[in-house]
Amino acid sequence: MGRAATIGLDIAKHVFQVHGVGENGSVVLRKRLRRSELLTFFAKLHPCVIGIEACGSAHHWARELERLGHTVRLMAPAYVKPYLKRSKNDAVDAEAICEAVTRPTMRFVAVKSEEQQAVLIVHRARALLVRQRTMLVNALRAHLAEFGIIAPQGIERMAELVARVLGPEADENAIPRLVRSVVGAYKAQLDALQAEIDSLEEKMKAWHRTNDDSRRLASIPGVGLITATALAATIQNADQFGSGRAMAAWLGLTPRQSSSGNKERLGRITKAGNGYLRTLLVIGATSILRSAKLNCPGSLFEWVRKLLNKKPARLVSVALANKLARVAWAVLMRKAPYRSTALIGSVSAG
Repeated sequence: MGRAATIGLDIAKHVFQVHGVGENGSVVLRKRLRRSELLTFFAKLHPCVIGIEACGSAHHWARELERLGHTVRLMAPAYVKPYLKRSKNDAVDAEAICEAVTRPTMRFVAVKSEEQQAVLIVHRARALLVRQRTMLVNALRAHLAEFGIIAPQGIERMAELVARVLGPEADENAIPRLVRSVVGAYKAQLDALQAEIDSLEEKMKAWHRTNDDSRRLASIPGVGLITATALAATIQNADQFGSGRAMAAWLGLTPRQSSSGNKERLGRITKAGNGYLRTLLVIGATSILRSAKLNCPGSLFEWVRKLLNKKPARLVSVALANKLARVAWAVLMRKAPYRSTALIGSVSAG
């Protein structure tokens, strides 16, 4: 067997497929490995370039292989698929990965550290609990509406809704006992979920205080604790993006193009990339819109007010989310907190 210079590794839960080529591009290695055999096998190989699709457990294996001296490059599965030949199986997938990783124009995903992944797991856990809380709130509202009991929208008004059924002034004869027991069970679940959400947010705050990038990002209007920690944990190196516009495009906040014949046709945003970060930035932008209507000072608020005079609020919020992504890139690149005039002017020019 010749020495492999480039290897495509198709990973899974238990079975892994290896496809290696030499310096001249000839195939020198095809092998199927069990999970327990993977690191032992690569420890015996000379250092080489290993391509892996950026999917579940990819960052873990990338870190382990880098400790063995190999160079690991992660790629989005969508960028690997064009190199797939005919039928799909593990061997063909590994060959496609090996081919894709050698392309000079290929875009790679930065390998996340264990600390970054730990913070992102906290974010995912919080998002899951928030969804469960929303489900319970919606169910409770629907059940009580059947008995004519409603309350204004908003999670903060749920206590008022529950008090009308279980509070000291509630009329026990107006609501059946079975319904009151169900409301009590829902309230217990909501209280437990809220306690867990608060606990996770405290963990985020503790990490935020120790991370310089997160604290700098929090200085941007519309970027709070949740968004700042998510950005800092997701984007390890801002220099992987050539500009703020490239980072906004990576987040799916730029218009989708369908241009041809020197005619530009721009549509809605692509919604590519990280949907969680995109959602957080749009929510933050929406909060800025409310402040802009209150005539808050600052170049960013002035820009928003001018745009609101010409465009619908929802369109402005997405455009502002794009702007915030560019500002975040500038903050990460310059290692400096947000400064209204200087940063907004430079980012707009880019």
